[in-house]
Amino acid sequence: MKKILVHICCGPCSIYPLKEALKGEYEVAGFFWNPNIQPRAEHDKRLASVKKLSELMNVEVIFGPDYDASAFVRDADGHRIREITKDDRCRHCYTIRLRAVAQAARDNGFDMFSSSLLYSRYQDHEQMRALAKKYAAEFNVEFFYRDFRKGWQEGIKESKEMGLYRQQYCGCIYSWMERYNINQ
Repeated sequence: MKKILVHICCGPCSIYPLKEALKGEYEVAGFFWNPNIQPRAEHDKRLASVKKLSELMNVEVIFGPDYDASAFVRDADGHRIREITKDDRCRHCYTIRLRAVAQAARDNGFDMFSSSLLYSRYQDHEQMRALAKKYAAEFNVEFFYRDFRKGWQEGIKESKEMGLYRQQYCGCIYSWMERYNINQ
């Protein structure tokens, strides 16, 4: 059975993709590393939710490096990005996290990787697919694409039943500012 590592952006968005991947097709584990999430308290709520989900679904989760918000403002080579435009921010966010899960999949002996970001109807699937294919080639691990958006309502319902923390914005400081109308 092939092993798949699924990047987890948060607990609620991961339920449906993990269940779909758990249907006997793959040996599945999660990967949580999200330096984009601001502020730290929000990150910690999402982390606790993922730990709870891991226990409830009996799914192993690999946790990436300790929280370091500065990782969100660095490029793949570790250089500080002086400015991230609104148009570039999601691409950058996909880039750092998809690259990280592809590398973690290779380093931990997985055959393939995917992401719970593919569950959200707010994310750009084509952009994510292109980036994931790039990192699949770089790390010599297969990218598994499935459009999990059809499970949107099911995931919401189950996350409420499980009592998981449900965030109110995507995660980065920019989405936080938009959600709460700060400096607009």
